[in-house]
Amino acid sequence: MKHHLDAMLPTPSPVRWSTWALLAGLLLLVIASFATLPLKWGEFFSADAVRTSADFLYGFAPPELAPNFLMKVGVATFETLAMSAIGTVIAALVGALLALPASGRFGRLARNATRAILNVLRSIPELVWASILLIAAGLGPFAGTLALALHTMGVLGRLFADAFENCPPLPAATLRINGARPAVAFLYATLPQCGPQMMSYTLYRWENNIRAAAILGVVGAGGLGQMLKYHLSLFQMQNAATVIVAMLLMVAAVDGLSYLLRRAMTR
Repeated sequence: MKHHLDAMLPTPSPVRWSTWALLAGLLLLVIASFATLPLKWGEFFSADAVRTSADFLYGFAPPELAPNFLMKVGVATFETLAMSAIGTVIAALVGALLALPASGRFGRLARNATRAILNVLRSIPELVWASILLIAAGLGPFAGTLALALHTMGVLGRLFADAFENCPPLPAATLRINGARPAVAFLYATLPQCGPQMMSYTLYRWENNIRAAAILGVVGAGGLGQMLKYHLSLFQMQNAATVIVAMLLMVAAVDGLSYLLRRAMTR
């Protein structure tokens, strides 16, 4: 029986020499990275380093629980959530529009030009976008929201374009054969097929933008990150501990909500 099953299995394809060369190159790159970087493992795990880290962490306890301060943390938490949500919505809408030419629906020239724009948008990190936009928009959550939107626009636009390209063409082609216009075929055939995948991408990027929005405050973009930078700069460790706990709870809540939404869509 076992020999019969082995005979039914397809013969594995041979591994090309270029694949082995690529794996060997990656292995050499990893070895060279460890060999050239000044990794001071001994100092990191020394008794003095452990003692200093313990003293630093001890300063965070207990977290500040004064009602007035908790109210400020709540406002900053809502501000961070709003930044991430608005930035993600703007990015999803504009990214979907850019994904149409990026998927080749308007010719090769439009495809290459749009993909180049998307590459530039997602290649620049959120912190760099925020630093640039702070000059034009000033301090506050507006610059952070735009920074999240621009970077996420490049990411979602590329993912949406790939989803459109990989979508099975038969349903849309059937509508076109029966006289439907290209826009109608896209709305009634292509978009419903790609919709769940696009929504999953959007929710995942929202999770990432929650974390990014909390960090953008370090450069003055508002929210919990700005509070964290302020209290750490003044060595108010207990206040900073409360902000960090709020960040962790917010990220955990959004991750759970996003998981439930994705699970509901895939059923």
